[in-house]
Amino acid sequence: MSFTFRQFHIEQDKCAMKVGTDGVLLGSWAKGGKRILDIGTGTGLIALMMAQRFPDANIDAIEIDENAVIQATENVLHSPFSKQIVVKHCSLQTYSETKEKYGDDQFMAWRRSYDTPPPAIEEDSTYSVARHTDTLPFNELIKCAYQLLTPDGHFSLVLPVESYRILEPEAILNGFSVIKKVLVKTTPSKQPKRILVELGKVPDKYFSTTEYLQDSAGNKSEWYKEITKEFYLK
Repeated sequence: MSFTFRQFHIEQDKCAMKVGTDGVLLGSWAKGGKRILDIGTGTGLIALMMAQRFPDANIDAIEIDENAVIQATENVLHSPFSKQIVVKHCSLQTYSETKEKYGDDQFMAWRRSYDTPPPAIEEDSTYSVARHTDTLPFNELIKCAYQLLTPDGHFSLVLPVESYRILEPEAILNGFSVIKKVLVKTTPSKQPKRILVELGKVPDKYFSTTEYLQDSAGNKSEWYKEITKEFYLK
């Protein structure tokens, strides 16, 4: 099943990570800037949403699954935002390590190429350790995000409430401040299942609220309609 949004279309037959509420929420809510990194892009949905919201942004969309990279690349190339988005077949660790070890010039040349692998990293180097893992533990995610983020940048996530209880202390331990939290319920009477989080390096006024996706009759909430109105056809 494919999805047509207002300004782009998503095919997902090659991708295990399908379009879902979490991706739509994050793509609609996350704070943007001149440079945006979409970690684990899947179909390319969030990268495309951010490109639509922030037309001056340059966006890197990274993904470790080869089929998803093919799918995301096709979705991007068939969109109006192909000049804004670069899809790369690499892990977050490789992306972060390449930038740290080789500097901005060589890193920028690598990120702009569709078929060039990152510069070779010695197998006995500490840079090579994380490159071969199949998962991205929270401590690695937080460490790499902090390293890549500019001083005034923001790191936005959507995750299950239970997972956030693990991630928050790891984030604070590594120097992040929690800027914003939105607990998201399916309906007003249910407990929150997911949470939208914004982290930053510089402490700011803390904001927290609770929202829901549908009312008791199954209609989209006003909050959900408002943040997604630029994307859904109806």
